[in-house]
This record gives sequence, structure tokens and C-alpha cells, in this order.
Amino acid sequence: MPWYLMLVIAFISGAIPFSVWLTRLFLKKDVRHYGDGNPGAINTFRSGSKLLGMLVLILDICKAAIPVGLAYQQLEIRGLPMVLIAIAPVLGHAFSPFLKFKGGKAIGTVLGALIGVSLWQVSLPACIGAAIGIALFTTTGWAIVVAVIFGMSAIFIWFQDPLYFWVLLCVFLILCWTLRADLVKSPQLRPWVHKLFSPSNNPQ
Repeated sequence: MPWYLMLVIAFISGAIPFSVWLTRLFLKKDVRHYGDGNPGAINTFRSGSKLLGMLVLILDICKAAIPVGLAYQQLEIRGLPMVLIAIAPVLGHAFSPFLKFKGGKAIGTVLGALIGVSLWQVSLPACIGAAIGIALFTTTGWAIVVAVIFGMSAIFIWFQDPLYFWVLLCVFLILCWTLRADLVKSPQLRPWVHKLFSPSNNPQ
């Protein structure tokens, strides 16, 4: 299969708005009326169904992991074409033609793309970094910055091929756009972190 055909497939797969279609089908609601108004798994959770939110999260990951994994693992596409294929579903989610190019933040889809090219070696450290970031910061954007730092660290430890660096850098730049409302603000630590380092907790 030509790589450019795989590129189109990856973009269309990433553009499928599972959160919008499934909440409309099962809950008779528009997920974009909840939370920050973006289509995605987080606002699906907020719409009132944890089960549907989990399903959307899994589908958002798979819609990137499957085409990217097929291109990398089975078709053995490499170099710039593979970088473009890896970021295609992320762009599809963020700028979905099914939603008049007004998509979601693409966090789950980024995770799927990383799984597609690296299985667990980058995606798992990135998830650990995201969990730490969420525990430390009140905004999702700064938590994702921590996730990217962990992912980059894993790349420098495990991989020699610059492909992984460029994939993660490109998806991070896309996330900087989709999460720009968070990133323009100064990072705010959670109350427990402030309490941990407050003078009252430091014995003299």
C-alpha cells in the first residue's frame, strides 16, 4: 500500500468524532455542551456516563494506534512518510472535517499514535508523566508538558532512530495549539503541593 494512501486513511480514522456520535446515539446529548465544549473523552465522562466515556477514550486511542501501528509495524514505513502518518490521526481529531474542522484536544489520539510507533516504550512513560502532571498541576496543559518530558526521556534512553523524536515533537506542537488556553496561563500547583511546602510543615 502506498504511504500516501495510508496517510489519508490515518487522517480520516483520527477525524471520526466518536464522542459526538456516541453521546448523541446513546444519551441523546451533545458532548460539546459539557465542560470546555470540546468533543472528546473527558467531556463524555462529564455528560453523565462513565461507561460511555471509557468507551470513547478507548476508541480515540485505537483510531490512531491501529492505522499508525499498521503503517509502522506491518508495512514498515519509515522516515518522513511515517512521521506524517503518525501525526495524521492527531490532526484529524483536532481539525475533524466531520465537525467543520472544530475538533477536540486530541490527547487520547496522541497516546494512540505513540502506541502505534513504539508500543509501550514511549507511551507508558508518557502516561506516567501525565499522571504525575495531573497530580501536581490544576490544568491539563501543564500536565501534558510533564508527559512529553517523560516521553522524550524514554526516547533518548531506548531509541537511536530520530523518527520517534520528530513524532513526539510534532504531536506536542499540535497539543500546544489545542491546549493553548491552558498553556498561556502560568502553571498552578494543586493545594496539596502548596500545603506540603508551606512553612507550617517545615519544623524549625
